[in-house]
Amino acid sequence: MAGVGGNGLQFINDLQVEAPNAMDAESPGFFKASLSATEKEDYINAVQCLWDRHSEQTPGFSAAQNLYDDFVATHIQQADTIHSTGLFLTWHRLSIWTWECGYKGYLPYWNWYECPDDPAGSAVFDGSATSIGGDGAYFQHDGTLIADRFLLPSGKGGGCVESGPFANRTIHLRPLAPEMQGLGPVMTSIRDFNPRCLRRDLSVAPQAAFNDVGLQKLMKGNDSSTVGAFQAALQHHSSMSSSGEPSTLHNEGHYSLGGDATCSPSSYNDPAFYLHHAMVDRIYWVWQALHPEQALTVAGSAGPSREVVMEDLLEMGTVGASYRIKDMLDTLGGSPLCYVYV
Repeated sequence: MAGVGGNGLQFINDLQVEAPNAMDAESPGFFKASLSATEKEDYINAVQCLWDRHSEQTPGFSAAQNLYDDFVATHIQQADTIHSTGLFLTWHRLSIWTWECGYKGYLPYWNWYECPDDPAGSAVFDGSATSIGGDGAYFQHDGTLIADRFLLPSGKGGGCVESGPFANRTIHLRPLAPEMQGLGPVMTSIRDFNPRCLRRDLSVAPQAAFNDVGLQKLMKGNDSSTVGAFQAALQHHSSMSSSGEPSTLHNEGHYSLGGDATCSPSSYNDPAFYLHHAMVDRIYWVWQALHPEQALTVAGSAGPSREVVMEDLLEMGTVGASYRIKDMLDTLGGSPLCYVYV
């Protein structure tokens, strides 16, 4: 295993797998950082498809207007049980694996380690027709208050996303407790109908977490020895950056997006959620490959009174089938997962 070099990509890419034809039904599926223009268009059309399909009516969420809203509602409904718990890694793995809307190509991930100093200049967020949309329009606000303790300065956006394929889409659910100051209207119920534009405030500051030292620590250092330690370090405000702000890869990805992505339960509203959590899953996948003795283990709470176990159910509500934690641990297990990262 080579050491971390440059911007951290070598460390991750050492575990790339030679890819057979992704369209071959007998081959694994693939998550991939760089797609061709045609592949990007196919992927974007599949995401748009979720908005164009009728809602399956997640119970209690009459505000959900389409299938995309159902995914948001499912995430909201289970927010307290799938964050800061032992279900975090496997529930989100199931979530990004579940949707397809007819899409049969590579699933993309947002590689945090590319363009950390200029996210708006990357192919992911440059606002082109094959991006996931650009930054929001400029909106005067007081930054993002993280965990009621740390104030992240505002970026150059904060308003409606006005470029890219999702510029004219309307989102409908939440926010209840947005961390970006001035994001609203704030709702009083998770079920309130709240049609509005998608808002984003791309920020460089949180991307200080995307560095070689943090990646090395997470993958091979003190935070890597058990799945419990790895999971906690990946998702909690457990470490501090040199600036005194919380520095964790999962959280910093959300704060890098800003806007609607800062309201954790309804962060699914931003279609970049998929790409961000595919990268979270990629980090988990690489960690599993580096720690085979721990790869198929689970740890963490399942609520206030007990620890998670292999048989715990990961529920997708009306948007897809539910599976046990044990079914989500091996991406090449075939029951149901069969994919690798390239």
